[in-house]
Order: sequence, then C-alpha cells, then structure tokens
Amino acid sequence: MNSRVKLTVAAVAFAIALAVPTWARAEPLTAGGSPAPGTAVSSSMPDTGAGNATTGASSGAAAGDWKAMDKTMAARDKSFPAATKGRGGQLLVPKVLADGTKEFHLTAEIAKWEIEPGKIVDAWTYNGTVPGPTIHVNFGDKVRIVVKNELPESTSVHWHGLHVPNSMDGVSDVTQAPIKPGASFTYAFKITQHVAVSWYHSHHDGTKQVSSGLWGAFLVGEMPVPAGVHVNQHVNFQLQDSGTIGLTINGKSFPATEPVKAHLGDWVEVNYFNAGTMAHPMHLHGVDQLVIAKDGFPLPAPYLADTVNVAPAERYTVLVHADALGTWAWHCHIFPHSEGPQGMFGLFTEMVIS
Repeated sequence: MNSRVKLTVAAVAFAIALAVPTWARAEPLTAGGSPAPGTAVSSSMPDTGAGNATTGASSGAAAGDWKAMDKTMAARDKSFPAATKGRGGQLLVPKVLADGTKEFHLTAEIAKWEIEPGKIVDAWTYNGTVPGPTIHVNFGDKVRIVVKNELPESTSVHWHGLHVPNSMDGVSDVTQAPIKPGASFTYAFKITQHVAVSWYHSHHDGTKQVSSGLWGAFLVGEMPVPAGVHVNQHVNFQLQDSGTIGLTINGKSFPATEPVKAHLGDWVEVNYFNAGTMAHPMHLHGVDQLVIAKDGFPLPAPYLADTVNVAPAERYTVLVHADALGTWAWHCHIFPHSEGPQGMFGLFTEMVIS
C-alpha cells in the first residue's frame, strides 16, 4: 500500500473516530484575503532586501541578462539557511503559582530584528522577538498573563480563538481601556477548550502594531491525529506579509528561513498561522499534506492537499508524511511572495528528508 493510499485510509478512519456530523465540516477558502478597505496596500509588498517583488527589481541581474540572473539565483539558494540573529516563536515557560495558576509575562517593546542577513528593522515585539513567544497550556489550566507596555503608544492583547471572559478579550475601548505606555495589564482566565490552535496579537492600531511584529502562537493541548500516526516533530509556520516585518515565515525571509528536517518515514505536524493581510496558498513539493484541523477545530473528514490556502487570521493543521527522500521546496504559491529574478525570497523554505 503506497503512502497516498495509507493517508487516505487514515483520514477515513480518523473521520469515523471523531463521529462529528457532516454539517459541522469546515471547508478551506479558495479565494480572498485581499486587504481590507483603507489598508495601506503598498506596505503589504515590502522590499525584502533581495529586491522588491512588486517592481521586479533584482540584486545584480540586469534586464535580459539571464546569465547574471542565474548566478544570482544560485548564490541565494546556496546561502540557505543563512544565519541571522534572533529566533522567534520559542516556548515561553510559565511561573507556577501556589494555587497552580500558570503565570506568563509579555513585554511589548521595540527591538532590533534581523529579517535576513543585513536587513535589520525596528520591530514591535513581545519579549524582543518576532513572532512573540509561543504559549502552550492545557484544558483546565488557570492562566495569568501580565502584559507590560514599553511601546511609545498604547496597546492591548487579543486572544484570537480562545474562549475567554468578555473583560479579557483585549480589544481597546470595546472590552478594556488601552494599556498606556509604561503601564501593565493582567489578563486572567481559565482554559475551557481541550484543544486549540490560536494566536495572540495587538488589537490597538493593529494595522501598524501587528505588521510590525506584535503577534504570537497560543496552543492548547494536543491535536488528535489518525490512528497509527506517531508525530515525530511539531512545526509552526507563522506567516506575515506587510509592514515592517514584510514577507516572512516565523519572522524571517528566505534565505534566513529555517528548513524543516525529517527522517524518511517521519510524521511532521505543521500549524499554519496567517498574521498578515493577504491569503497565502502554501505548497509543499513532493509530499502530500493531510489537513486535519482548521482554526484549531479537528475536521470530521481530513483531506489531502498539495496546496493549503491560508487566509488572514486562519490557522490550518496538517500532517506531512516524510515518504520521499530529497530536498523539497515549500513556499507560498503567489510568486511575488516567494520568487523573482533575484531568486527565492520571502515566504519560501525547504523540507529536507534524509
């Protein structure tokens, strides 16, 4: 039985095990993701440092000079993965209080952030990184998150996809007063979901603050997987496309993105998060993606895809069975987001199966 058939059988078995009615099925979007009216569209296609994809400008390749273009492309690919300072999305370890409450601390602050070699920006960060640290808790946990504002303007934090009391929802002037510069605010709530693939982000001047780096992943529990699947590795792909941070995966632009390395036969669980303003169809070459959840909700009927379209704010959870040796491209299939005359850039990485 080949890998594709195995995945299909596993998906069917998984759907039966979940026993969720078909009317609850979540379907992927096939289009959309355009910036909302009033959004600064020009900022959503930033200069990645490797040449502006909107103009087709390249780094060293003159128009019509295909030899120079080929040389530039090859040099960029050979530099992957390029070393940069800083790594976002790392797990945040809580302080456990006497009553068992898990207390986390987030400081919203401006910090230098290297997006790709030599491209350093003034990012708006949580705890100095882009994305902010990952928070991972479990059903029934009592959580306190102390947010200190060291920014030059007010802010707030919204817990997107989490079931929290209204007063903890984190929308400035709707559910709370903004957190003013120099002030702190404590969010406190109990985790009532068994599993969630959620994220947190600023909900104050969001056009600037989120695209400048103020977001991070918030996970609850473990996503159920089909019978017979043992997950060897968990990976988060946090996508951005606008503002100061620009076209990035986990705060980095190719060639500074991280490859996903796996051994033949491994299962890799990937959470896609779209923190940007445009949809990103994420395509993995050579290996299928089994989509098992949307926005943290397990799908009653998982399905196979080679391209998963992730709209703004959406999350998709996929399983990848590393069943084909080699180095495989993994990228947004909107080419101005990942590939131009200068070579690969932005929303591009690779999966290496050995």
